[in-house]
Amino acid sequence: MSSQTEEFYSDGLHEECGVFGVYDLDGGDVASTIYYGLFALQHRGQESCGIAVSDTEGPKGQVMVSKGQGLVNEVFDADNLEKLKGNIGVGHVRYSTTGANNSQNVQPLVLNYVKGILMLAHNGNLVNAPELHRELEYTGAIFQTTIDTEVIAYLIARERLNVGSVEDAVKNAMKKLKGAYSLVISSPRKLIGARDPYGFRPLVIGKRDNAYLLASETCALDAVGAEFVRDVKPGEIVMLDKNGISSDESMCTVKPARCIFEYIYFARPDSHLDGVSVYNSRIMAGKILAQMHPAEADIVIGVPDSGNAAAMGFALESGIPYGVGFIKNTYVGRTFIKPKQTARESSVNIKLNALSEVVKGKRVVMVDDSIVRGTTSGLIVQMLKDAGATEVHVRISSPPFLYPCYFGTDVPSCDQLIAHDHTVDQICQLIGADSLGYLDGKRLPELIEGETGYCDACFSGNYPVDPPTEDIRGEFDA
Repeated sequence: MSSQTEEFYSDGLHEECGVFGVYDLDGGDVASTIYYGLFALQHRGQESCGIAVSDTEGPKGQVMVSKGQGLVNEVFDADNLEKLKGNIGVGHVRYSTTGANNSQNVQPLVLNYVKGILMLAHNGNLVNAPELHRELEYTGAIFQTTIDTEVIAYLIARERLNVGSVEDAVKNAMKKLKGAYSLVISSPRKLIGARDPYGFRPLVIGKRDNAYLLASETCALDAVGAEFVRDVKPGEIVMLDKNGISSDESMCTVKPARCIFEYIYFARPDSHLDGVSVYNSRIMAGKILAQMHPAEADIVIGVPDSGNAAAMGFALESGIPYGVGFIKNTYVGRTFIKPKQTARESSVNIKLNALSEVVKGKRVVMVDDSIVRGTTSGLIVQMLKDAGATEVHVRISSPPFLYPCYFGTDVPSCDQLIAHDHTVDQICQLIGADSLGYLDGKRLPELIEGETGYCDACFSGNYPVDPPTEDIRGEFDA
């Protein structure tokens, strides 16, 4: 493909993963519920997905699994869901931040060991995964994947041999893990959720009739008609079984560092994370942009989807009318055929189209969530000008990306971040905008209602956990 098109495909940020789990105490099958939960979490990962279920009253060690590469509605159909019989299970949607995107790395992982079974789904990245991987290999572990999730699974299984419960095994394993992890785990008779002490990635508890649920976001609970119970606390381990909800908070030992970019981009706007509305966070970001970077303009538009709410906030604060300036093709999935080098079609034009009826002859404020390499932003600005916009003033609802992320977000290395070695004025010129304004990092707490327990390392370089000393993005060395 052309270099321009190739850059587009790697220019935008990718979500990390989404996890979902259900335990129906009345014995009903949970596969379809997991399916709809994963469907609601599809924005968190589009490369692969999977469901694993078991029957708590059936023989231990009997697990039914279906997983594959593709979107949820591509991997699953009525027939394979019907075959997944069991009243407890976990599901996962994935975008690969460590390990290759191949069938071996698709989650959930299922381990059969002397104490029974473990079904495990993981959202996040471990910064000490290579070190743990080597340690386990030298003590006899044989790995089937190249993902850090298998490291976690092995650690839990080994610790379970020395303690009386799976939750104690999870706690002992957590003492060895460094980095980001929200886990949904099923043992033969329990559904367990665990969140790293910093709470990098979200995890919530839900209830529907006599079933307990765990999910990455509240929107997945809404999708299956479940009631939100509460967030899993950073560092907390929750056990969901016939005795209800029990909890171990002994690992809640540090100041939380929730990922601020969940509120800016990753999470769905109808979700609430740690008590904060994602939609309200984005409205606030737009208001701050209007205060700090006003523009003489006729209309405010957002780049779908995460830029829309921020654009509405900008319009509300500035008094400039809000409009829908882009139509998004929502049917471009992972099977979309990328243009060959000789093709003239731009992938941006396939995914987005500017409405000339809205922008022609107007000075436009275009609000987006971020600029990574800058290629996409330049193409979108040009698209608006081709549609007749007389001026395009770009406003970004996050601070400039200056540093990579090691905690489950696909923020690339410094040399691939346009803001790392370009000034705002230079970036403005490179993307062809008439003006450019970023959100001020000092005002990020306003997005989450004044909370200070968040991670903004990709903007500030202040990592809550020491960055890894070796590459954790590719496959582990054998």
